[in-house]
Amino acid sequence: MSDVIALIFDFDDTLASDSTSGFLDSIGVDTASFWKDQVDPLLSQQDWDPVPAYLYKMIQLSQEGRHGLITQQRLNEWGARLELHDGVPTLFQRLRAAVRAEQPQVQLEFYLISSGIGDVVRSTPIAHEFTEIWASEFVYGADGGITFPRRVVSFTDKTRYLFHIQKGIIGRDFRNKPFEVNRKVPEDRLRVPFDQMVFVGDGYTDIPCFSLIRRAGGFAFGVWDPKHRDKRSRAWGFIEEGRVSNLNQARYDEQAELYQWLEEAVTSLAGRIALKSRVYRG
Repeated sequence: MSDVIALIFDFDDTLASDSTSGFLDSIGVDTASFWKDQVDPLLSQQDWDPVPAYLYKMIQLSQEGRHGLITQQRLNEWGARLELHDGVPTLFQRLRAAVRAEQPQVQLEFYLISSGIGDVVRSTPIAHEFTEIWASEFVYGADGGITFPRRVVSFTDKTRYLFHIQKGIIGRDFRNKPFEVNRKVPEDRLRVPFDQMVFVGDGYTDIPCFSLIRRAGGFAFGVWDPKHRDKRSRAWGFIEEGRVSNLNQARYDEQAELYQWLEEAVTSLAGRIALKSRVYRG
């Protein structure tokens, strides 16, 4: 029996405000124009996927030079000073303690699957809390600037990484082995079954993960950034369509309703795991 719970987060607008827009704004880019006049026409007129569209436009922006090269160092520096949502820095230790108090034998792990930029996310103060981080990545040229997308994480791409978690295809041993995720693993040897997963996200790219985990008996929580109330209606659509188990503001302090729901979800899963282990050989 698996004694692991996986709590999986999106990043932008889930644990922090939109980190890509924030980075572009920090280097002097008119972000409203970037998304409306640069990225949106690729979607509406040329049938681009949203994630490679914004990565491509960032590469063009870097190569034009008006705002300087977009380098790994600049992305790292932005990630290090990126402001996180309320309660996020201590969220992980609180949830681990809650599970440990209920069922000490159950292990709670955290994962991050983001359409944002990996070099930003991996530089945040919470990066060490995650067992694994999957996000969109750039190749850097001889001049240090971004030149090409090395990984694109979008829509159903995100579900690929749920299967990595499910099968235990994580960590250094599986780096540079992209086809391992297709390996068949017997059901009784799955490291984290889908019904022992919790997914927290805010956007359209999270819908496939919401649906997969919820159908399998796990929990899916939709969130919206209270600093951007215009995004609340989008998140409410996830409730109306039955995509998520609950919808809350993206606040994680101990008094926040979202935190209390997450604590309830992971402790109830821990109790379910403990019960399964007692009757498994019955």
